[in-house]
Amino acid sequence: MEVDKEVRLLLRFYNDLPQKATDLEQKFKDFGKIKNENYFVKTSKNHAWLHIIGPKKRYYSPHLHLEFESTSENETHIRGLYGPDQMLWTFFMFLHFMIAGVFLVFCGILYSNYILKNSLTLDFIVLGLMVFCWFLLYFIARQIRHNGNDQMKELEKLYQDIIAS
Repeated sequence: MEVDKEVRLLLRFYNDLPQKATDLEQKFKDFGKIKNENYFVKTSKNHAWLHIIGPKKRYYSPHLHLEFESTSENETHIRGLYGPDQMLWTFFMFLHFMIAGVFLVFCGILYSNYILKNSLTLDFIVLGLMVFCWFLLYFIARQIRHNGNDQMKELEKLYQDIIAS
């Protein structure tokens, strides 16, 4: 998977396997029962999450969410989604909402100043800064995803190893 050429930040993949969904779910449950100092597997119904833990975990460490869907008696469609750590994702969403809130407030102030024929310079400067901050957050997120690329490959290998077991 070539992550640096993707525009979207959350990478996805799809996989069709000639195995029953219940068998695959059981493989992940069994692996989750084994104590591993580097990985943690959590399962719930037809979902599995693979996390990096311990000394290998960094702020940019991704996790892998898998969803199992039975397409026929002996075939399963797997949807995989790589995502950032939940704390980091929540922080980025907080920043996005703050920037959007400031942007909307200054759009209202800009309109008011335009109607009142006041100076609009400060309003346009703040709006420009908010747009710049949005692009900055995007490029920071891309850099974080790039830093976690090797760990994404580790999670993909772990996923393949669990399925092959």
